[in-house]
Amino acid sequence: MIVLKSTRELALMREAGRIVATLLQELKAQVRPGVTTGELDRVAARVLKQHGATSPFYNYPNHVRSQRPFPGMICTSVNEELVHGIPGKRALREGDIIKIDCGATFKGWIADSAWTFPVGQISPEAQRLLEVTEGALYASIAAARPNNRTGDMSAALQQFVEERDFNVVREYTSHGVGRHLHEDPQVPNVGAPGRGAKLRPGMTIAVEPMVLAGNYKTRVLSDQWTVAAKDGKLTAHFEHTIAITDGEPDILTRL
Repeated sequence: MIVLKSTRELALMREAGRIVATLLQELKAQVRPGVTTGELDRVAARVLKQHGATSPFYNYPNHVRSQRPFPGMICTSVNEELVHGIPGKRALREGDIIKIDCGATFKGWIADSAWTFPVGQISPEAQRLLEVTEGALYASIAAARPNNRTGDMSAALQQFVEERDFNVVREYTSHGVGRHLHEDPQVPNVGAPGRGAKLRPGMTIAVEPMVLAGNYKTRVLSDQWTVAAKDGKLTAHFEHTIAITDGEPDILTRL
C-alpha cells in the first residue's frame, strides 16, 4: 500500500532529511586512511543523538530470521562491498572507496540517504564509477514527476548506467520510505518506461542506484548482511529521499 504524506508529515521528513544530510557531511570529513568503520559508526551515533534522532538501521531485522538484527547505526561497505556492510574494526586504506548508507528517525518519520566517498587518492576507474552512479541518481530523480510511473525512474537509471558500460544490481531496489524504512512502492534498478505504480504528489521514495564495475551478480557474505560483487570488482551506491510534488521532485536529504 502506497501512503501519501501530508504537508505536515513531509515537513517532519524534511527535518529527518536535514539531519541525514548533516550526518553525511560530518562523516565525509572523517573519511581518511586509518579510520575504522567502527569509528565512523560512533560518530554517527553521536550526531544522531545531538539532533534528537535515532538510526532506523540499528536492530533492523535480517531477512534470515536466525541471524542477528543489524548491529550498526550506519552501513559501511568498502570497495567490492555494495550495501549493508557492518561497521567494525576494518581500517580504511588509501585508494579505497566507502559507501556510507545512513538514515534518521525524527518524531516517527524516516529519511534515508547514501553516498560513496573516496579515501585519499583513488584510481581514475573508481572516480568514473562514482561519477556515473551519482549521475544515475539524478537521472532517476529527474523522471520522478507526477503521472509518470516507477518504471520511468528505473529505465532512466538503467539507461544512464549501461550506456556508460557499467551494470546495475538486480536484487535490490529503491523503495518508498516514511513511517517505515521500507514501504511501497519498490522501484528496481532495471525497468521499462510506462510500467509500475503511477507517481502521485505526496509519495516519498528513497532513490538509490547500486552500480557495479563488473558483472551485476552479487553475493551475501558470511555475516549474513554485507552484499558484495560476486566477481570482486568495485561497486558504488548513492541515495536521496525525495517527495513527489505537482512539479519537480523535492529532494529531502540535502542541506
